[in-house]
Amino acid sequence: MSLLLAFEAAARHESYTRAAEELSLTQSAVSRQVQALEKSLGLTLFRREGRQVQLTDVGRLYQREVAEALGQIRSATLQALAFQSGVGTLRLATLPTFGSKWLLPRLHHFYRAHPGMLVHIHSRIEPIDFATSEIDAAIAVGTGELPGLACHRLQTEELVVIHAPGSPALAPPEVPGQVLLNVANNPQAWPEWFSHHGLAHRTMRLGPSFELTSHLVQAVRAGIGIGLVPRVLVEEELAKGELAWSGETFASRRSYYLAYPPRNEGLPSLRAFKGWLLGQI
Repeated sequence: MSLLLAFEAAARHESYTRAAEELSLTQSAVSRQVQALEKSLGLTLFRREGRQVQLTDVGRLYQREVAEALGQIRSATLQALAFQSGVGTLRLATLPTFGSKWLLPRLHHFYRAHPGMLVHIHSRIEPIDFATSEIDAAIAVGTGELPGLACHRLQTEELVVIHAPGSPALAPPEVPGQVLLNVANNPQAWPEWFSHHGLAHRTMRLGPSFELTSHLVQAVRAGIGIGLVPRVLVEEELAKGELAWSGETFASRRSYYLAYPPRNEGLPSLRAFKGWLLGQI
């Protein structure tokens, strides 16, 4: 098992040094364990160029299978420990702004209903590779269910046009004259909105894009442009008058999902969190 753990960490990082730091071993110990594994298999898993290591094609294939197997072992271990103790932990990845604006303000209700359970929040924008990470489940947004994962649809993404407080309301025909801010992971939001209102795409005046919705909101408040964002993420700012909005909400093609590998279905913490989360929608 120790040989596989050393290989998986080294393969994930493509670095003996970072694998050693993760496993609390020396770099030479990781190197020896990987070499021992290669010898026992009769395969070359890494190409070594000076101090750099890179997976070979067979090494990359082996790493995917080993990561999946280690994930199953970890899941089974956590289930057994949680069953014995009656408590458990959940490593949950979520979109940063959704986590801070929607999930965290409600999470105390989960803890009240499930004392002893812990939810560790990890902010993620990019898709989660469950085979190579220790994440148990993720709240993600997309246009459909994710292949190979158990998915539970939470809600449709309802978008609203926001602008700086004190600025006049905008009718749809007035929007093309504005600087349109957007979130990088949803570049189709404005084109879909323009199509919905029968406006020509060539009239769009696209402005800066932002990785985080929270940064876009700050740019709108500063008067840099207008935004098209999920209403659920700006309810507080709208209620306080820190933002203004125009028109009706617009249902995008995307939805929020709770997603996880089927092997994690039996985790007591995930079962409890899923039941609570679906009850909040």
